Amino acid sequence: MKYCSLLLLAFLSTACSSTKETAKQAEPPYQPNWQSLKAHRDPEWFRDAKFGIYTHWSPITVATETAPSAMEWYGQQLYLPKHAAFNYHKERFGDQKTVGYKDVIPHFKAEKFDAEAWATLFERAGAKFAGPVSIHHDNFANWNSSVTRWNSVGMGPKRDITGELEKAVRKHGMKYLTTFHHGFAWRYFEPSHEFDGADPQYADLYADAHPKEAPPNEKFLKTWLALVDELLAKYQPDLVWFDFELGRLITPEYQQLMFAHVYNWAAAAKREIGVAHKHREIHQHTGLLDFERGREDKLTEYAWLTDTSVGPWFHHDVLPYRTTDDLVDVLVDIVAKNGCMLLNVGPKADGTIPEKAQRMLIAMGDWLKINGEAIYSTRPWTTFGEGPTKNKGGGFSERKDKAYTAQDIRFTVQGDSLYAITLAWPAGGKVLIKSLAGAKVTGVSLLGHTGTIEWQQTPGGLAVTLPARKPCDYAFSLKISGDGIKSFKPAGPGTV
Repeated sequence: MKYCSLLLLAFLSTACSSTKETAKQAEPPYQPNWQSLKAHRDPEWFRDAKFGIYTHWSPITVATETAPSAMEWYGQQLYLPKHAAFNYHKERFGDQKTVGYKDVIPHFKAEKFDAEAWATLFERAGAKFAGPVSIHHDNFANWNSSVTRWNSVGMGPKRDITGELEKAVRKHGMKYLTTFHHGFAWRYFEPSHEFDGADPQYADLYADAHPKEAPPNEKFLKTWLALVDELLAKYQPDLVWFDFELGRLITPEYQQLMFAHVYNWAAAAKREIGVAHKHREIHQHTGLLDFERGREDKLTEYAWLTDTSVGPWFHHDVLPYRTTDDLVDVLVDIVAKNGCMLLNVGPKADGTIPEKAQRMLIAMGDWLKINGEAIYSTRPWTTFGEGPTKNKGGGFSERKDKAYTAQDIRFTVQGDSLYAITLAWPAGGKVLIKSLAGAKVTGVSLLGHTGTIEWQQTPGGLAVTLPARKPCDYAFSLKISGDGIKSFKPAGPGTV
C-alpha cells in the first residue's frame, strides 16, 4: 500500500508539472497592456521596403467619380442638408429618408476588377508592399466576412476583393498590406440617424443610433475588433494599418486588445508583422507611426510611414493629381529620414486604374529601376540632407511644402556606399555637396550613367560635374565611396 501511495504521489507530481508546463507554453507572449506590447519589434522587411501602394476603393467611388465636387466622405456627406452631396444623392438615388448609403452599395459592381492587373502594375511601379483599403469609414468590408453582412462577397461585386489581391500581390513577390478605417463608422454615420439610419434593421451598417459625440458602445467595439481578427486569420497580412480613429474613438482597452491579438497571431504563425497608426501617444508604446499627407521633418531613430496619394483618395476628376517629380522627391526625402512611403491610387468604380495614375506609377517604377539601389534596403546617413528647402513636418503638412531645388540633397547608405541624391538637375551640371567637406572620398559615379564623371574635393565640399545627358527624368543619385562612411544607428528596444 505504501508503494502504491508513492507511485500515486509520483504520478500526481508529474501530472501537475506537465499541466504547469502546458499552461506555460499556452500563455501568449504579449498581454493586452502597454508594458507587454512595448517588447514587440517592428519588422525588418519594412525598413528595407521603402515604397508601398494601396487603394481607396468602395461603394463611395460610385458617387465620387461622377460628382460635381469633392465628396470623398460621401457616406456621411449625403446626409448633410447643407452639403452638395445631399441634393446630388437625392436626385441620383432617392430621398434619404428611405434611400441612403445602403442603397448605393448595389451599384458597386467592380465588373472590370482584375487583381492580377493591379499587382502587375504595382510591381512595375517598384512597390515592395501593396494591398487594399479593406474597410473604409463606410463599414463595407471588401472581403468574405462572416462578421458583417455588408461585404463585397454578399453584396455589390460578389467577389472577395481582399482575398484576390492577397494572392496576386504575393505572387508578384510583394508583402501584403491591409488597412482599417471602420472605427470611425460610429461617428461617420451619425447624420444618417436622422434619415434611413434611424431604422434599427440597418444598425449593423450605420451603428446604433446615439447622441452626437457619444462614445462607441461595447457592441460596436467588439465588432470592430472581430473584423480585424477575422481579416487577420483569413488573409495573413504582413502589415496592418489603422486610420485616425484608433486613438480617438477606440478605447485604450480595445487598442491594447487589438495589438495583443495581432502580435500573438504573428508569434504563433512565426511571422513578422507591423501595425501602423497615427498616434504618438500610442507610438511611445508600440507600432509604426504614420503621417497622412505629411512626414517627419528630421531624421528619427525609429522607422515610420507616410500615407499620401497620387491625387484624390477616391477616384474622381475634380481634384488635381500631383506630378511624378513631386512624388519622387518626397519619396527620397522620406527614405533619407528613416521612413517609408505608402502611396494611394483610387481605382474607378468598375475596377480599372485611371490612365493618369497608371502613367505616374510606371514613371516612378522607371525611376526606381535606375535609382533603386539608393532607396531599397538603405539606411539613413548621419544627416538626412542639406539644402535650402525645409518641410514643416507632421500630418497634412505636405500642402505647405515648397518645390525642391538642385541645392537640396538627400543622403542614404547601403553597405560601403553613400548615396547623395540631388532633387533637381543643377544649372551647368555642377553639384557641391557641403556635408562632405573634409571627407576622404575615393570614388564617385552617377546611377544610370555608364561613363566616368569629374569630381574633386574642395574646402567647401565635394564638387561634382554631372554629364551632359540626364540618366533619368527626376532626382539624380550620386554613388560615393570613401573612408568612414557609416549609417545612422537607431537605439532602444522596439526600434528598427
